[in-house]
Amino acid sequence: MSAAPFPMLPGAADMPARRGYFDTQGQPVGHDEPDETDEAAPTSLVEWAERHRLDNDDTDDADEEVDDHFVDGAAWLFDEPDEAPALWGVGARVLWSAGEALTITGPPGVGKTSVAAQVVSASLGLHATALGLPVTECRRVLYLAMDRPAQARRNIRRFFAVADRDRLSGRLIVKKGPPWVDFAVDSDAFLELCERAGLGPGDRVVVDSIKDAAVGLSEDRVGAEYNRARQKVLTAGIDVLELHHMVKKAGDGPPKTLADVYGSQHITAGAGSVVLLHGVAGDQVVMLLHLKQPVDDVGPLLVTHTPDGHSTVDNAATDVVEMVRQRGPKGATATDVAVLLCDTARPTRSQIEKARRRLTEGVDRGALVRRDGDRGGGSDDNRNPTRWFLRGHEAENG
Repeated sequence: MSAAPFPMLPGAADMPARRGYFDTQGQPVGHDEPDETDEAAPTSLVEWAERHRLDNDDTDDADEEVDDHFVDGAAWLFDEPDEAPALWGVGARVLWSAGEALTITGPPGVGKTSVAAQVVSASLGLHATALGLPVTECRRVLYLAMDRPAQARRNIRRFFAVADRDRLSGRLIVKKGPPWVDFAVDSDAFLELCERAGLGPGDRVVVDSIKDAAVGLSEDRVGAEYNRARQKVLTAGIDVLELHHMVKKAGDGPPKTLADVYGSQHITAGAGSVVLLHGVAGDQVVMLLHLKQPVDDVGPLLVTHTPDGHSTVDNAATDVVEMVRQRGPKGATATDVAVLLCDTARPTRSQIEKARRRLTEGVDRGALVRRDGDRGGGSDDNRNPTRWFLRGHEAENG
């Protein structure tokens, strides 16, 4: 391949989009390619067949493209880092991991687009964090504004200043309206759209929202094909953030579980992380629940959407040490904390175990003291369950 006519951006030479390079403004610059019509005509059927090999004996370029997806199994198992590489998060508290899709779901009007806008802003280096967790910077973001793009623009505009214009130019690409081809009908269409926008390895795409990218998500076939399209994008090294919605429930309480996410189970099964913004449309304060985690559970977090276009997290509201403090000298059981932590009167066994893990972390930090209950499992249903106390209060109940 000849040398690039313009200085290349980092990683641009590896990008398949438009078969060229990118200039310093992030604009595609194509190469001069030989005119296929200049090639001499085949003189025999054998020569024609050599030029148009099919099936397993494809052209060298096609073979090279397919081979890019093969890796050595030993290297894959033992040379890759065990920790999840965080795009959004730190340590084991990861909301979005590289190579795995993040799905932000919730009922209408709870701030899904607002949170996505803050992640985009941080992804482009305008801020360091979103909801108090660090976000790594990338070269380019494609925003698929498929669901009410005019309304989405007004919402997202609040998170950017006029002074950001030059830094956004060429790095934030927006596609308004639904895709030309349903991603569940043609599973290559998603990746092709990303490549046409100039995305390459390390870049990111935001899908707003899944229901507009694939029609008929309640059908397993549609959900499976959408996931196939998503995985092709991830395999190409482009990270995916999706906005989605929950089922409508009546009489059984608000939707709060993976089973309440609308559509085929393939949608959540194929995502690496699923975050629920739980609340009522228009609420300034909503709860973030981490329904599916790459590593540790980040939520719940109490999120406040401010009128000036920012979202803050009240860590004290979900701090188990503070919850134990509120219980006073009598301490708290894992069930007591689960009720507050998960905002439910009847916590499940999984929610109680989540509370127990958080309480154990408080003990490890030296803020809490654990007093074991009766033998036989230490269940909170025991007459004398295991309790946690604020350090110093345990002596009052000795």
